[in-house]
Amino acid sequence: MSQKQPLSFKMRVIHRYLGFFLAGVMAIYAISGIVLVFRNTDTFKQQVKVEKTIAANLDGPALGQAIRIRNLGFIRTVGDIDYFNEGSYNHATGEVIYFTKELPFVLDKLTHLHKATTKDPLYFLNIFFGLSLLFFVISAFWMYMPGGKILRKGLLFTAAGIVLTLIMLFV
Repeated sequence: MSQKQPLSFKMRVIHRYLGFFLAGVMAIYAISGIVLVFRNTDTFKQQVKVEKTIAANLDGPALGQAIRIRNLGFIRTVGDIDYFNEGSYNHATGEVIYFTKELPFVLDKLTHLHKATTKDPLYFLNIFFGLSLLFFVISAFWMYMPGGKILRKGLLFTAAGIVLTLIMLFV
């Protein structure tokens, strides 16, 4: 006859195998999270040359909107060529050549995980991952005997982690 396992045993088993399953996902999220910290800098970014033809005779703000560069203004004009910080625009033909800085392909894909919205199929992974992490938080309290010294210390560390996070958020 099979003996009914206690909830703490079941939580440990699920915690263990879900942890092994998510180890790779957590590594990817850790790497992409570190890269995202530097998103306002050029760290990890490569310069990419873009050449394309758009509408002719655009002014600075309209050109900036067309090529997605904020606050674009022309520095000088020589003949039909308008120059701006990132490149040049031929207002007669609509040819624009400019440089942009982008993450390498793999890092761009990794950071896209953090930025996924409901319009992106990756958001299911984000929800699953978030729920899994929440399960880890809850199941961790079933790892040790209730009322035991280790659990009491663990609760103090948990409270310290919450307080530190709140201080960092609001100070």
